[in-house]
Amino acid sequence: MVSAYADVEERMRGRLGGRECLYVPSCRFGLYLALRHWCAPGGRVLMSPVNDDVILFVVLAAGLRPVQAPLDPRDGSVDAAAVPDSVWSGLSAVLTTNLYGNPDPAPELRERCDRLGIPLIEDAAHAIGSTVGGRPVGTYGEASVFSLSKHVRAGTGGFLALADPALRDELAAARDALLHPTRATAELAYLARPYAEAAVRGLRLTGAARAALRTLGLEEREEIRMPLRPDALARALPAAPALEPLHSWIRVDMHDYRLRPSAARLRRTGRRLARLDTVLDAHRAGTARLLASEYGSAAGEAGAEARPLFRVPLLVEDRDAAVAALARRRITTGYLYDPPLDAYAGGRFTDPSPAPERAAWFARHALPVDPRRADAALAALRTAGLRPAHPSAALGGAR
Repeated sequence: MVSAYADVEERMRGRLGGRECLYVPSCRFGLYLALRHWCAPGGRVLMSPVNDDVILFVVLAAGLRPVQAPLDPRDGSVDAAAVPDSVWSGLSAVLTTNLYGNPDPAPELRERCDRLGIPLIEDAAHAIGSTVGGRPVGTYGEASVFSLSKHVRAGTGGFLALADPALRDELAAARDALLHPTRATAELAYLARPYAEAAVRGLRLTGAARAALRTLGLEEREEIRMPLRPDALARALPAAPALEPLHSWIRVDMHDYRLRPSAARLRRTGRRLARLDTVLDAHRAGTARLLASEYGSAAGEAGAEARPLFRVPLLVEDRDAAVAALARRRITTGYLYDPPLDAYAGGRFTDPSPAPERAAWFARHALPVDPRRADAALAALRTAGLRPAHPSAALGGAR
């Protein structure tokens, strides 16, 4: 098993300029490891309010208080300049999101964290292959986490990348202590997943196929956000830091997030990771077409090559109508994060953003489009006569 880990770790190490990489069964598990190592319980962590709710629960499970950051409504990246000094002074760490692959301002955040003497942790689940400031996303923080379920489409696994290679053995031991043993039922579910998903896409057996996915623990949400269950969450929090008390929230859509990987999983992961450059080229080409459209954001570095975004957040006036227009072309819209986490969880479980209207605007108007379906998606939106949205109102004319 060690040699199998080493193979996929070496592939990722080469992409990050030699940064030490530790295989983990999921990005969320790797993030928990990082938060537990670098942040003392009771600390406050700056994060994006437009993010998967699972990440909120991971932060809470680590015994930390989420603090929601102001966003740039053009692409959902953290607006570091809009964070008040009073918020910076009370932080224990900064957690980036790099939403859909659009990078947060890592050089600026790195400089600010250095001044404050706090760690920067990069969630690069959507951003494998993206760069910022001339460096790969994931090479600025003390730690960064990557997912192999996004661009790589392995359906399992991830990496915890470390700035200090001397920490590898300590974090590997922490990983191994938290892993659950491989289960035959979990391996059957993993092997069945591609076929179940193909049934949803190809045969339109929406009810039956999605019920099968839910049975396998692969799709559980009836709405964009999972039910918060605030009273149960409040009862669970005193036991943090620990995964078990918040397991029912953290496991959503990925019941095997902390299972020791089988040889079959690692072999499939290695094969898919070997083809990543071809996938990134396709994402890069589709991203360029989508961003150049009337629905594309004006954010980004002038003259820069298009990044291989995992999803491209087009900005549309009527997002529900846009989702329906894409569905008529058999294009599924996922990775919606609406409402923002401070509106979802409230002040009981998180500190609200100082500029909540920016995140609310972006969450309401962002339409995440798979760049590999760029041409079909644009045709669907234009045929439906959908209008682009413009973030100038959310920015207050400041940019």
